[in-house]
Amino acid sequence: MSLNKVMLIGNVGRDPEVRYLDGNSAGSAGTKVATFTLATTERYRDRNGESRENTEWHNIVAWRNSADLAERFIRKGTQIYIEGKLRTRSYTDSTGVKKYTTEVVADNIQLLGRRTDGEDAGAPAGGYQPQGQPRQYGDSQPARQYGEPQVQYQPAQPVQPAAPAGEDPSDDLPF
Repeated sequence: MSLNKVMLIGNVGRDPEVRYLDGNSAGSAGTKVATFTLATTERYRDRNGESRENTEWHNIVAWRNSADLAERFIRKGTQIYIEGKLRTRSYTDSTGVKKYTTEVVADNIQLLGRRTDGEDAGAPAGGYQPQGQPRQYGDSQPARQYGEPQVQYQPAQPVQPAAPAGEDPSDDLPF
């Protein structure tokens, strides 16, 4: 048995670069692929008690519908959640040297934040601004995971503690 799973929350480092691959003779544009970088930052205190940060950069590859989501809504600075798998591939650069790169192939993407003020929900320009609660398409709807049905979450109702045996909870008068 094996498992190749990556979960990241971070900020997009550059606008997605969108390309179309293997178009057919019928005039179809082909398969859409978007690539961009994602920064994740780990904050910790060193031995001296000083606050430190370590930022890791990840190369993200999104295909088909996820690439469409990236093209339409993701911009530099957008805070997102990505779930995917690691893939290492090799290529030969222009000088003939074989190089390797490791990428995260996105299976699911969630936008974390809300739209910036004054932007049309369907407009490709702009993006999302990080906020406390995950949001997509305005403030009235929870975050939507692309490719899966949207689920409305209800906050849990507080549970009242049970009265000890032999006591009537309505009889709590102090006199």
